[in-house]
Amino acid sequence: MKLAVLVDNATLTDRYFLAEPGLSIYVEDGPRRLLFDTGYSGVVIANARKMGIDLLRVEEIVLSHGHLDHTWGLDALLRLHTEAILEGRDRIEPTFVAHPDAFLTRSCEGVGEIGCHLSVEELFRHGKVLLTTGPLWLTENLVFLGEIERRFEFEQAPPRGYIYTPDGIRDDTVPDDTALACRTPAGLVVITGCSHAGICSIVEQAREVCSDDRVADVIGGFHLLNAPAEQIEGILDYFSEVQPAALHPCHCTDLAAKIALAKVANVCETGVGLHLEYG
Repeated sequence: MKLAVLVDNATLTDRYFLAEPGLSIYVEDGPRRLLFDTGYSGVVIANARKMGIDLLRVEEIVLSHGHLDHTWGLDALLRLHTEAILEGRDRIEPTFVAHPDAFLTRSCEGVGEIGCHLSVEELFRHGKVLLTTGPLWLTENLVFLGEIERRFEFEQAPPRGYIYTPDGIRDDTVPDDTALACRTPAGLVVITGCSHAGICSIVEQAREVCSDDRVADVIGGFHLLNAPAEQIEGILDYFSEVQPAALHPCHCTDLAAKIALAKVANVCETGVGLHLEYG
């Protein structure tokens, strides 16, 4: 399995890409190619092109959850595909994979829309759409984890604004937040978006779904911004027990959290331009 970070809050040193507060990771598992999240704007297109990655050959576009910093780059991707059709260029019609709540309207702190502004119906005009709350195996080794069971008290967080459903408005606990997990010879690689569900809960679900307790790497957002001490302590205890071979926290993970994580795990530099390969 191979991956490349296409969008993150930072770039690697001496890698001249574009950064923004968002996330997008390109994944290859054998011949299968997919995009995990799309960032906030069109920088995903420019960065992929500079890395020699053809996003028109991506079979699945997988969304970790519906927030704008992970889904608004869909506009640029749909323009890319529309232009390819009009210009007669080869492409693969993508399949969009997400939790059903990923396309609902969300608001927070006076901002009228912090969710994906494309509806499921609109996406159906551009490719297939697979919505599931359960795990979905994309390849023999790569799985979309589905809705995450919130297992740890220290990771419980207050609602983030409101979500608008056909049944009415409710507090938004981001139930659609999920991740990918890939089985490799060295253990599991877990790829997260923002980890609103809790990074430890996500890793635990990956171990359970994949029937493998070994963790080779966790890469993506850990949602640790000014995290309370008890949450950090719980996470450190958890990773001390799990003993991952590496951690690549980025996006919504602050410096203090990375320093703390480095006390119990091999925390590695992450940013746009990073390429990783696992067994």
